[in-house]
Amino acid sequence: MRIKLFVTILILSFANAVAADEPRIAPDWTLQSVGGETITLSKVAAEQPVIVVFWATWCPYCKALMPHVQSVRLEYGDQVRILAVHFRDDNGDPVEYMENAAYDFTVLPDGDEVAKLNDIWGTPGVLIVDRDMHIRFDQYALPPYDLPATGKSPSHGKKAAYKAPYWAAELRKALDVVLEETK
Repeated sequence: MRIKLFVTILILSFANAVAADEPRIAPDWTLQSVGGETITLSKVAAEQPVIVVFWATWCPYCKALMPHVQSVRLEYGDQVRILAVHFRDDNGDPVEYMENAAYDFTVLPDGDEVAKLNDIWGTPGVLIVDRDMHIRFDQYALPPYDLPATGKSPSHGKKAAYKAPYWAAELRKALDVVLEETK
């Protein structure tokens, strides 16, 4: 009896370990871009890896991260598509923000429901989705990277400026792996 119990526990443990190694599947969704283009994640991902950035105009972390995402866009060119999903009760104008900053991402307003589908609850949130709809990078899953303790609490702007290069470096590493696998 004990052997059967041991074997059952062993099998269940192995099954859970295998399941934990399975990549998360991105939920499919469709949004209209500010230019009127209908964007369906699965269709875009079938053509090239997709970086999905969940953001808001008021977010200091987004403001710090976006120049790094633009540099990824410039570095990788047409090898990757960047979808900027705007959400989070934002009264700012996402089109004006992107134009003023000269970012050339596909802007998707009204992304609250898409954020919920992806369990994105704060800004920014960044995912890489591959052609099989596997989530290959999730910024939320990164280990914390905080400012060294100084005795006083730094502003969100200072924290954002510190964290954004780290997030971007990890994004590039993951993107390099995805692109290498698609060759």
